[in-house]
This record gives sequence, C-alpha cells and structure tokens, in this order.
Amino acid sequence: MAKKMTKSEYNAQKEQIKSAILGKLRRYYAKTIETATPTQIYKACAFTVKDTIMEQWARSREVLERGDKKELYYLSFEFLMGRALGNNLINIMQMDVYRDALKECGLDLRDIEEVENDAGLGNGGLGRLAACFLDSLSTLELPAFGCGIRYEYGLFRQKIVDGYQIEMPDPWLEDGNVWEVERPEDQVEVHYNGRIEEYFEDGRMKFRHTDYNTVIGMPYDMPISGYDSKMFNTLRLWKARSPQVINMNEFNRGDYAMAMKDRELAEVVSKILYPEDNHYEGKLLRLKQQYFFVSATIQWIIKKQKRRGHSLYELPKYVQIHINDTHPTLAIPELMRILMDEENFGWDEAWEIVTKTFAYTNHTILTEALEKWPVSMFETLLPRIIQIVREIDRRQRENLRNHFGNDYGKIEYMAVISNGNVNMANMCLTACHNINGVAALHTEILKKETFKDYYSIYPEKFVNVTNGVTPRRWLYKANPELSKLITDAIGDGWVKKADNLEKLIPFADDAAFREKFNKIKRDNKVMLAKYIKEHNNITVDPDSLFDVQIKRLHEYKRQLLKVMHIIYRYKKITENPEQASMLPETFIFGAKSAPGYYMAKLIIKLINNVAEVVNNDPRTKDILKVVFIENYSVSIAEKIVAAANLSEQISTASKEASGTGNMKLMLNGALTIGTMDGANVEIAERVGLDNIYIFGLSSDEVLSIYASGHSGSSEIYSTNMVIKSIVDSLIDGTFNLGKDNLFNDIYQSLVFGSNGFADQYLLLRDFDSYLEASHKAAQEFVQSDVWNKKAIINVAKAGFFSSDRSIEDYNRYIWHLR
Repeated sequence: MAKKMTKSEYNAQKEQIKSAILGKLRRYYAKTIETATPTQIYKACAFTVKDTIMEQWARSREVLERGDKKELYYLSFEFLMGRALGNNLINIMQMDVYRDALKECGLDLRDIEEVENDAGLGNGGLGRLAACFLDSLSTLELPAFGCGIRYEYGLFRQKIVDGYQIEMPDPWLEDGNVWEVERPEDQVEVHYNGRIEEYFEDGRMKFRHTDYNTVIGMPYDMPISGYDSKMFNTLRLWKARSPQVINMNEFNRGDYAMAMKDRELAEVVSKILYPEDNHYEGKLLRLKQQYFFVSATIQWIIKKQKRRGHSLYELPKYVQIHINDTHPTLAIPELMRILMDEENFGWDEAWEIVTKTFAYTNHTILTEALEKWPVSMFETLLPRIIQIVREIDRRQRENLRNHFGNDYGKIEYMAVISNGNVNMANMCLTACHNINGVAALHTEILKKETFKDYYSIYPEKFVNVTNGVTPRRWLYKANPELSKLITDAIGDGWVKKADNLEKLIPFADDAAFREKFNKIKRDNKVMLAKYIKEHNNITVDPDSLFDVQIKRLHEYKRQLLKVMHIIYRYKKITENPEQASMLPETFIFGAKSAPGYYMAKLIIKLINNVAEVVNNDPRTKDILKVVFIENYSVSIAEKIVAAANLSEQISTASKEASGTGNMKLMLNGALTIGTMDGANVEIAERVGLDNIYIFGLSSDEVLSIYASGHSGSSEIYSTNMVIKSIVDSLIDGTFNLGKDNLFNDIYQSLVFGSNGFADQYLLLRDFDSYLEASHKAAQEFVQSDVWNKKAIINVAKAGFFSSDRSIEDYNRYIWHLR
C-alpha cells in the first residue's frame, strides 16, 4: 500500500492540484472557474490527473521495452470502460485530495464526473469483462495490452419513444478523449480485396497480394491504471483512415462527393460498433472490422518483437495472444500469413508458433452466437486469408479422420470450413493451446455438449476460469459509503485482496452494523429514486423493494418472465385484493436490444406499456412501480447496483455462460433470485442456499426437454389458469394502450412457438417455481434483520468473484506471465 501522507503533505498536494487545474483553465481555454463551461472544467481536471499518470505510464513502457518479459495481447471487439476520471483517481489513490481541492474551488467532483461521456467501445458483459480484466492486470502488475477498435460511434444511444426503443447515434468522441494518445509512428497498412499471385523462389511456393485496397490502421493508446500499482498497462485502439485524404482531380471538377468517396469507404471500418448485419453489406462491414483490428495488431506485435531483437521462432516465449470470444479469430490466419509470406517460415514452423501463442475464451453456447462467415465473402474481401483457412481446414480434416474414421457428419460439423461457411469457433478450437469457459457449469456444458467431440481429442486444452468484476469500480467507486463502512470494520485490504471481504461474516450478526448497512442501502435508493424522477418522471418509494434486472435484452435472459411476474402482481391486486400481497415493489429494468432483434424490441415495448398501466392505475400506483431506465450504461449501472435489493438472474438454465451483473449486484448487498445457471451456481455454493433464491429447471432438465422436442408449455397454458390469465392479458387489450394485436407475436411464441416447440426459453415451465421464490424473497424483505444479515453474507462471499482472482487463474493455467 502507498504510504499515507501527513497533513502538511496532503495540504501541499491539494494546493498543487488547485493550481494545476486553474492553470489549465487559463492556458487551454483563457477561462476562470467562474467563466469556464462544465466540459472545460472536466477537461482541466482530467488533464491534471493525466499528467500524473503519464509519468508513471512512461516508466512502465520503458520497463516493457527492455523486452525480457512475456506480454499479453488481449484481443476483444469490445472494451466497455466506463468513465475514466473517477476510476483513475481511485487507482492512483488521489480521490480524497482531488475531492477536497475541488470543494475549495466551489466544485463538486461528482458533478464533474457526470460530464464525461461513457466510452462507446462496448455493448454488454463481454466488453465490461474485458475492462475489468485490464484493471486487474494493471493492479496485479502483469504486462498486458488490450487491443480493439476506436469506434467513432458507440453501439447507439437508446431513446424510448412511445415505449419503443429508438436508436440514436452515440458520438462519444464529439468532445474529444482526454485520455488517449495518438501513435502515428506505429501506423500500419491493412489490405483488402485484390488477387493473389503464386510464384516459386528458393524452391518454395510464394504468394504475393496485388491490386488490393488499403486502409491505414492508426493506433490510439489509453493508459490503464491499477490500484496502488506501479504498472500502467495500455489499451490500444485502432482507427481506420484512408491513405488518400481527398481526390483533388474529382474535387477540382466539382464532384465533391466522389472526391471524398475513397476516404469515407475506408474510414467507415471504425465508424460504429456492431453495424446491423441482417443484410450483406452489414455482414461485410463486420468482417472488415474484425480483420482490420487483428491485422493491425499482429503486424504491430511482429514489428515490436523484431525491433527488440527477438527471434520470431521464440514468439511464444515473449507473446501470449488471447482471443476474447470469436470476433478476433482472424488473428490466427493473419499471423500465419505474416510468418509465411513476409518472414519466410514454412507451414509447419509457422503453425507450431501459432498453436503455442493463441488461447481462446468462449462466452456462449448459443448456436447463433458461434460466428460463421460465408466463404464467398472471404474470397472477395480476404483472398490470401481464405487460402490459409482452407489449408487449416484440409489439415484438420485429416486429423479428424484419424480420430473419427469415416464419420463424415461429425467431421463436417467439426471442420473449420463446412457448408460454405468458415466456422470461427472451430478455428479457435483447432489452433489455440487453451480453451476456457467462464463459469464451472458453462465449461462443463462446453466439454459435454457444445464442443464434446473436440474435448474428446484435446481434453488437455480445456480449462475453466470463472468470470469476475473489479471491486474498485463496482464497490469502491459505485458505493463509497458502503466501502467506508467495510473499511472501518475490516480495514482497506479488501480493495486489493477481495477475499478479505470474508472478514465481514461476523458483522452479519452485529445489530449496529446491520443498521448502518441498511441506512446506506436506503440512502442509495433515495439517490436512485431522484435519478428516476429526473429522467423518467416516475416517483418511486425508497422503502419499497427495489427489484432489478439490468442486462442486454435477449429472450434467453427472460426479461419476459419478470414482466409476467409483474402482470401476476397487478392482476392479483386489481382482481383479488384481499388475497394479494401489498408489499410496495419497484421493478427496475435497464437493457438495450440489438437494432434488428424484433422480439427483444417488442419486449421493451411490453415493459413500457405494462409500466404505463401499472404506474397509473389508482389501485396499484402506490404499491407497484415499473421503471425502464433508457440508455443503460456503465455509469448508470453504478447507480443501480448500489441501490438494488433483489438481483434478477433468471436466464433459462444452460443458456447463460456466466453473467457478471450477478456479481456486481451481490458485491453491493443485493440478494440473488435466479436459476442454477452460469455463475449463479458458484454464488449459491459460496453463500449457501439460505442466502439466495433459487428456482426453476436445472440445466440437465432443460437439455433433456430440448432433446425430447416438446416443451409442454402449451399444456401448461391450457391447464394452469393463473398462467393462462397472464398470457391472455398480452392479447386481451389490457396492455395494448389502444393498439390491436400489439403483443400477439409474444403470445404466439409462448403458446405455439415455431417448428412445434412452444415457449423456447421455458418461461411457463419455470413460472410457478419463480413465483414461489419471488414470494419468499418478498416475505423476507419485510424482516429487516433477516434480509440485511443475508445481504451482508452476500457481500462477504463476493471476494471470489473479483476479476483479480480471474486474472490470477488465467495466468496460472494459460498465460504464465511474470
């Protein structure tokens, strides 16, 4: 831990900070505190923090440039970083002194933090996990680079208009990015299209890429601080630029649009995260994006190793490349291309290096999420890469025949290329030295179901690393008052060693501690209620049960099951009030749907229509409130997790790989209601079944139902009058708000489904069990001592779910960094 400052040292540093901020306002903007805009004040403050970071970052880069350490390159399509100012202040341990310095200037640090845009570099759990991992790598002082794309626009800014999700541009860079540094000295060319010439040289077949289109990869680096750490790692993001700024001939002829055409076609590659891919051009752009950032990254890695004097035969000694989900898979054939075409390696030599360098994390068992790309698209866009992929496929098919003989069906679905598509997951399974799942259950499903035949060949490759979240952002920053209470009780060692939270166990039986814990939770709920009033114009009761479901909108995550529960409560109160629970509850949703995901967007509309009815019905408006918080983001999540009482983790068992929202909410004292899915299983093992609300089918039962081809949900609908009443309310006009047949497709999916399988995600099968678990949670919530004891135990047991532990596991089993 850093040495504590004396009072005089603290005051001196405070004066230095004030002077630096005021000086930057004068020199950069010719402004004073009184005349500066909020954005100018934020930037002056951020630049002052950055000055401190830059010196330490430079020292870290000097150490790494000696070239004697193995480095991790963590390739991810997403890095959902959140706001950087507060996080950096926590990690360099200057939050308090900055807060006091700004207070003396008449400023509130919290207000300044709110000015910063959330970096639009991710969508959901995948990107947030990557961000947590970077934080932990720096905290643990392990040398690493995050590598991705510098998207000019994020996924989208979500607006809710008449209950519908509307996608607006997310220009997160419109005010610039204080924290990034452009590195033009490391720019590279990425080549698309063209043709491949074959020729012989020195008795070997060689390949030359000609007539290609060029996009320049321009790197921007961001420093990644770790808590009380001397190591500052780097997030390198690549921006696409055209080699030709403007076509002067076209411009001078007055054809201004054509003059800029080449530049716009090149730069669209890094324009937006996840362009819609339900049409050919969208798919093509996604493939361009994936190749763009991995080609730029691999070229940079090779140049760096050569500059340091390392033999490329020793690349695995100095470099570990980690593929986070399948988006960066093209790094595998790209490294093969560079080693063979540019560095004169033979196939076998190059392949040995590749297979010792790459590892892969799988994040899903959903078939539609295991990426496949048409071979025809590769042939046009990436002509040399498809040649290499075909050879990988040919050799792997030979290997598979040695294992499975003439079982051509099995070989076809395990092949790298099958049915005219390149299977990215199969390429990873073929080339990577390790494959990991992200929760114990998920990894077992990969071994026994999803990748069972690959596991039968390469059992030594498979390992589990359960996900984790950084306690710095998700407790220390998100919930400062709870953090102080914990530190007062057990010391501050938990910030860096989260397993120290276990020391809180005795305090669960301490009445005075429980009272303080309860007050902090209520204070956080008051703050969230204020936010909801300001942004949704809905008044919620801070003493109500805050029941929270915050995650990407997908049918398997079953936001619809939560809506069914709300409808059940609404109908019970309005139709049988004498039998109904009158416990006040506030149901809070935060979610974005993919723009082309029709059913998910319809569920958002349903949530908002149910909210409109429930919140305005005089029979329920003082008991139930439904809130959909628009444009869910990291900074909004920080507000919600600190205030949540009940954490909804209700995915269909076997569908959720891990989840990390469950960990963030648990860390802040929310109790989990959930299926035995993903990391819920490990949460239940640690807190005990008395301190979590488990319901529903097991993963084995779900897989058995799918294997049978019959869900049984149609029969449940016909015989269970409570469920039938809820489902019928989707089509009887209760929530249509005057628009006929609005939710008929949701009704049809539950009762009839497609291909004879109703209710694909088994909501009706799990509903009664869910209702029972929800009722038990409501009963215990009103018993304050019982509830708070359980909540404190959850916080105490959350240490295992720190991303620091995850990174230690990755390093122990896969990376072997020093």
